[in-house]
Amino acid sequence: MDVVQNWKTRLDNRDLTVAVIGLGYVGLPLAVEFAEEGLNVVGVDIDSGKIEAVARGESYILDVASKRLQEVVGSGKLKGYTALPVELAIDAISIAVPTPLSKSKSPDVAYIASAMDGVRAYVRGRRERGLELAPLLVVLESTTYPGTTRELVLAPMEEEGLVLDDNLFVAFSPERVDPGNPQYQTRNTPKVIGGVSTASGELACALYPLAVDTVVPVATSEEAEMVKLLENTFRAVNIAMVNELTIMADRMGINMWHVIEAAKTKPFGFMPFYPGPGIGGHCIPLDPMYLSWKAKFFGYYNRFIELASDINDNMPEFAVHKLMNLLNERGRCIKGSRILLLGVAYKPNVDDLRESPALVLWERLAKMGAVLSFNDPLAPRFKNAQGDFVDSTPLTPKLLGEQEVVIVTTAHKVFDWEAIRTHAPLIFDARGVYKEVIDPNIVQL
Repeated sequence: MDVVQNWKTRLDNRDLTVAVIGLGYVGLPLAVEFAEEGLNVVGVDIDSGKIEAVARGESYILDVASKRLQEVVGSGKLKGYTALPVELAIDAISIAVPTPLSKSKSPDVAYIASAMDGVRAYVRGRRERGLELAPLLVVLESTTYPGTTRELVLAPMEEEGLVLDDNLFVAFSPERVDPGNPQYQTRNTPKVIGGVSTASGELACALYPLAVDTVVPVATSEEAEMVKLLENTFRAVNIAMVNELTIMADRMGINMWHVIEAAKTKPFGFMPFYPGPGIGGHCIPLDPMYLSWKAKFFGYYNRFIELASDINDNMPEFAVHKLMNLLNERGRCIKGSRILLLGVAYKPNVDDLRESPALVLWERLAKMGAVLSFNDPLAPRFKNAQGDFVDSTPLTPKLLGEQEVVIVTTAHKVFDWEAIRTHAPLIFDARGVYKEVIDPNIVQL
């Protein structure tokens, strides 16, 4: 029986151990799905706090209920570690670690490199102890530029003496997690998979149906890497377009929110995107720049992506400028004004602060001398530019009434928008919550 068939047989018998490196928004849900299907799962994260929470069965991810985590931990199917345990025979490794941008907007793949250092240490440790090393499937899920899987996963494994399609199989499967999405989560979101070889893709496509309902195979790992970049570049560019039109419409005295609502009644050929005070999260602001950066190696300069990034990056400044005019019309200035931000998470109904435009607004207004406070029931604390923690202020009628202006920065469902409207003297709505409301004390972005 060849290696691939033997691996599949063991998979059918649930006689495989899968490791997931990185137990964040992507990794923890994936680990729980695998464990619920009967696989032995090793969860790895350098954050000991997360490992301790897993051991207690306490979920720190909104999309994973603590009850589900408790069940798989209690059954022994999921165990947490701060490094791959050399004593365990691991058959497959999924890597789901962050891939941020550097200050110069070039890819920072340090987390992937660190994860691979851990995989290499595991391989060496098994050999040093005289332990058998099972044929290993390594799947990278972290969003990155085309070619990363071959460069940063395949090459290091081959340096350790592993042989592709013999005792090593490597694939890329981009994460498609949308934190807080009530309809689409890990299980029912189709999974794109591309192997660096045919056999690698075949093994990965055999493994992932245990965690997801639909697998979408593509020919190569590079195609799979490009899929994720296409998805998020599409969103970033269209958001930039509507942001630019919003700036233009503002000068013309046109309400862009009303325009979008009317345009989306067309049943074909139009997809609505909405303006905002900036874009945030772990994908949309970052992924297009990975593609733009890689394209330069081929002598291609992606002006479209660069322009979209520039427009989106400057939306916080547009919001501040419009806020200045709003206060000026009422005989006030930002310096000394009491300003309350409603929500600091990067999008509604999540606690994720990564790249949040609300935090950019906070720092800009703080430098201008505003007296700031915020309320966010889901993200009740953040660290400011000085490294100090800022805590959410309880949202009361008194607090709202004391503000010169209340800014809607994150449209959480938990907010009582009618009560906010009743008690706030002036609302700057940067998220379209009140787009259908006609009220002189509510101003849209």
